[in-house]
Amino acid sequence: MSSRTRLVLAIASSALFDLRQSDAVFRREGLQAYRAYQVAQEKQVLEPGTAFSLVSKLLALGAEGRFEVEVILLSRNSADTGLRVFNSIQAHGLDIRRAAFTGGAAPYRYMRPFGCHLFLSANPIDVVDALDNGFAAASVLPGSVRHQDGPRIRFAFDGDAVLFSDVAERVYQSDGLAAFTAQEQAAADEPLPRGPFAAFLTQLHKVQSVYSEDTCPIETALVTARSAPAHERVIKTLRSWGIRLDESLFLGGLDKTEFLAAYGADIFFDDQAEHCHLASRVVVSGHVPHGVKNPR
Repeated sequence: MSSRTRLVLAIASSALFDLRQSDAVFRREGLQAYRAYQVAQEKQVLEPGTAFSLVSKLLALGAEGRFEVEVILLSRNSADTGLRVFNSIQAHGLDIRRAAFTGGAAPYRYMRPFGCHLFLSANPIDVVDALDNGFAAASVLPGSVRHQDGPRIRFAFDGDAVLFSDVAERVYQSDGLAAFTAQEQAAADEPLPRGPFAAFLTQLHKVQSVYSEDTCPIETALVTARSAPAHERVIKTLRSWGIRLDESLFLGGLDKTEFLAAYGADIFFDDQAEHCHLASRVVVSGHVPHGVKNPR
């Protein structure tokens, strides 16, 4: 097996392609009608979905050979109904070779055997399953997405409950901003516990390390509602992990949308659905249903 650094993305067909018509058939007429529709339409190429551009850019970057990129299709389809998806993958020229068609069962079970670092889906239930089992996962939101041009790929992350655990956010929610700020100042030298996307960020950092600083095509940014003085603990936490972000935006509660557009994010991950819906007007947004803001 190759010793090169790898980045493995698991993606559901609902995030890769526009399946709104197929989904409407399923919701309106049921599973049997959906199966018949997909088989009848299996030669009809599906249009790109929300995460298509990100996948295309990652595969193109991996093809250059500095590191390995693999995209795994994880789908609740059966192999029979999923044939249209694979036909569409081939028609669009995507180098996706491996897949698990689970016939309605939870797809996250195959993330560990495939060595996946991230799962993207439009099905929130599958995303929650993955998060609950220790994997980085996000539910991509539909939106009027402006695909980012150029070979660089920019990942943007919220902090609390995404890169870090929600321990600080819980204080904010229960006791307010003053208590949150006081706690973060007092604990400035104590690293925050890792959140659901810490391992994915670490893997991105490994990929970035393959390149020199001025030639790296992958960029990372923290886009957080925190502001000074609560910024110090975040900076020292990342330092303790041995990770350097390319950009860090401490917005003090400002709407993140325009900042994400200015940064040119290819995808943005946040635990708050409202932030994701706002951002989805200008960038691909992945909701991370984790932490105190997402009670079960």
